Amino acid sequence: MKKKDIDYYMNLPYKIVIQKDPHGGFFAKVEELEGCMTQGEIYDETSRNIVEAMELWLESSLEMGIDIPEPDVVSRYSGKFILRLPKSLHRKLAEKAKKENVSLNQYAVHLLSERNVLRQP
Repeated sequence: MKKKDIDYYMNLPYKIVIQKDPHGGFFAKVEELEGCMTQGEIYDETSRNIVEAMELWLESSLEMGIDIPEPDVVSRYSGKFILRLPKSLHRKLAEKAKKENVSLNQYAVHLLSERNVLRQP
Protein backbone atom coordinates (compact mmCIF):
# COMPACT_ATOMS: atom_id res chain seq x y z
CA MET A 1 0.00 0.00 0.00
CA LYS A 2 1.38 3.38 -1.02
CA LYS A 3 2.07 5.88 1.75
CA LYS A 4 -0.50 8.65 1.62
CA ASP A 5 1.71 11.72 1.85
CA ILE A 6 1.50 15.11 0.11
CA ASP A 7 3.04 13.67 -3.09
CA TYR A 8 0.42 10.91 -3.14
CA TYR A 9 -2.46 13.39 -2.90
CA MET A 10 -0.91 15.96 -5.27
CA ASN A 11 -0.79 13.30 -7.98
CA LEU A 12 -4.49 12.47 -7.74
CA PRO A 13 -6.84 13.97 -10.35
CA TYR A 14 -8.62 16.54 -8.19
CA LYS A 15 -11.04 18.85 -9.99
CA ILE A 16 -9.70 22.41 -10.00
CA VAL A 17 -12.09 25.17 -11.05
CA ILE A 18 -10.75 28.58 -12.09
CA GLN A 19 -13.19 31.32 -13.01
CA LYS A 20 -13.27 35.08 -13.44
CA ASP A 21 -14.04 36.94 -10.25
CA PRO A 22 -16.78 39.56 -10.75
CA HIS A 23 -14.68 42.01 -8.68
CA GLY A 24 -11.61 41.50 -10.88
CA GLY A 25 -8.96 38.84 -11.31
CA PHE A 26 -9.64 35.14 -10.98
CA PHE A 27 -10.85 32.76 -8.27
CA ALA A 28 -9.84 29.10 -7.97
CA LYS A 29 -10.92 26.19 -5.80
CA VAL A 30 -10.42 22.45 -5.53
CA GLU A 31 -13.89 20.90 -5.67
CA GLU A 32 -13.16 17.94 -3.38
CA LEU A 33 -11.12 19.85 -0.77
CA GLU A 34 -13.53 22.05 1.18
CA GLY A 35 -12.02 25.47 1.84
CA CYS A 36 -9.08 24.97 -0.54
CA MET A 37 -9.23 28.13 -2.62
CA THR A 38 -7.22 31.10 -3.80
CA GLN A 39 -7.25 34.03 -6.17
CA GLY A 40 -4.97 35.96 -8.48
CA GLU A 41 -4.88 38.92 -10.82
CA ILE A 42 -4.30 36.84 -13.96
CA TYR A 43 -5.22 33.28 -14.96
CA ASP A 44 -1.65 31.91 -14.88
CA GLU A 45 -0.98 33.39 -11.44
CA THR A 46 -4.21 31.90 -10.12
CA SER A 47 -3.30 28.53 -11.61
CA ARG A 48 0.05 28.57 -9.75
CA ASN A 49 -1.61 29.81 -6.56
CA ILE A 50 -4.11 26.96 -6.43
CA VAL A 51 -1.32 24.38 -6.58
CA GLU A 52 0.39 26.10 -3.65
CA ALA A 53 -2.92 26.34 -1.76
CA MET A 54 -3.49 22.62 -2.33
CA GLU A 55 -0.07 21.75 -0.94
CA LEU A 56 -0.67 23.87 2.17
CA TRP A 57 -4.19 22.50 2.61
CA LEU A 58 -2.95 18.91 2.36
CA GLU A 59 0.04 19.53 4.64
CA SER A 60 -2.19 21.05 7.34
CA SER A 61 -4.74 18.25 7.07
CA LEU A 62 -2.05 15.57 7.32
CA GLU A 63 -0.47 17.28 10.37
CA MET A 64 -3.85 17.54 12.12
CA GLY A 65 -4.88 13.98 11.21
CA ILE A 66 -7.90 15.16 9.22
CA ASP A 67 -9.30 12.72 6.66
CA ILE A 68 -8.50 13.90 3.16
CA PRO A 69 -11.13 13.16 0.53
CA GLU A 70 -9.89 11.63 -2.67
CA PRO A 71 -11.32 12.53 -6.08
CA ASP A 72 -14.08 10.51 -7.69
CA VAL A 73 -12.83 7.41 -9.40
CA VAL A 74 -11.60 8.30 -12.85
CA SER A 75 -12.10 4.77 -14.14
CA ARG A 76 -15.43 5.74 -15.68
CA TYR A 77 -13.40 7.63 -18.30
CA SER A 78 -11.72 5.26 -20.70
CA GLY A 79 -9.73 7.90 -22.53
CA LYS A 80 -11.57 7.32 -25.77
CA PHE A 81 -14.75 8.51 -27.39
CA ILE A 82 -16.29 8.12 -30.82
CA LEU A 83 -16.43 11.22 -32.95
CA ARG A 84 -18.43 11.46 -36.14
CA LEU A 85 -17.23 14.00 -38.69
CA PRO A 86 -17.62 14.70 -42.37
CA LYS A 87 -15.58 12.45 -44.67
CA SER A 88 -13.78 15.46 -46.13
CA LEU A 89 -12.59 16.56 -42.67
CA HIS A 90 -11.59 12.99 -41.82
CA ARG A 91 -9.50 12.86 -45.01
CA LYS A 92 -7.81 16.21 -44.29
CA LEU A 93 -6.95 15.21 -40.74
CA ALA A 94 -5.65 11.81 -41.83
CA GLU A 95 -3.47 13.40 -44.51
CA LYS A 96 -2.03 15.95 -42.06
CA ALA A 97 -1.35 13.20 -39.52
CA LYS A 98 0.44 11.16 -42.19
CA LYS A 99 2.49 14.22 -43.16
CA GLU A 100 3.51 14.64 -39.49
CA ASN A 101 4.29 10.89 -39.31
CA VAL A 102 1.88 10.29 -36.41
CA SER A 103 -1.38 8.42 -36.00
CA LEU A 104 -4.69 10.18 -36.54
CA ASN A 105 -5.41 9.79 -32.81
CA GLN A 106 -2.09 11.39 -31.84
CA TYR A 107 -2.68 14.23 -34.27
CA ALA A 108 -6.20 14.89 -32.93
CA VAL A 109 -4.95 14.90 -29.31
CA HIS A 110 -2.19 17.31 -30.35
CA LEU A 111 -4.70 19.67 -31.97
CA LEU A 112 -7.02 19.60 -28.96
CA SER A 113 -4.25 20.25 -26.44
CA GLU A 114 -2.48 22.86 -28.60
CA ARG A 115 -5.63 24.91 -28.90
CA ASN A 116 -6.34 24.75 -25.14
CA VAL A 117 -9.95 23.92 -25.99
CA LEU A 118 -10.74 22.94 -22.41
CA ARG A 119 -9.06 25.90 -20.72
CA GLN A 120 -11.47 27.90 -18.60
CA PRO A 121 -10.89 31.66 -18.86
